[in-house]
Amino acid sequence: MDEREIREALEAKEADLLEQMERLTRPEQDQGAISFGKRVGDGTAMAVDRLTAVGAHANLQEILDQVRRALAKLDDGSYGRCDECGEEIGEGRLEVRPWSTHCLQHS
Repeated sequence: MDEREIREALEAKEADLLEQMERLTRPEQDQGAISFGKRVGDGTAMAVDRLTAVGAHANLQEILDQVRRALAKLDDGSYGRCDECGEEIGEGRLEVRPWSTHCLQHS
């Protein structure tokens, strides 16, 4: 991939991640307080769903940070080099995961 294609792929990934994060934080219509009265199962399921969403949001944020770091590296000319050791990141790794900022050894 050339630099333009890499930038387009990274920017598309960034937009996708932001959309996914926005969907996770969008309040649901019947969300409200968790009640543990007569229908304990419903309250438990809601609590689990919310905890799952928090974990998913954290994972998406981590990937978003990596995408933005890769974009910054593209801007400063260091894209394709490991942040840890400075060696080149494998072409195959960058093709599959263009936001990689570490070689396999340091990932």
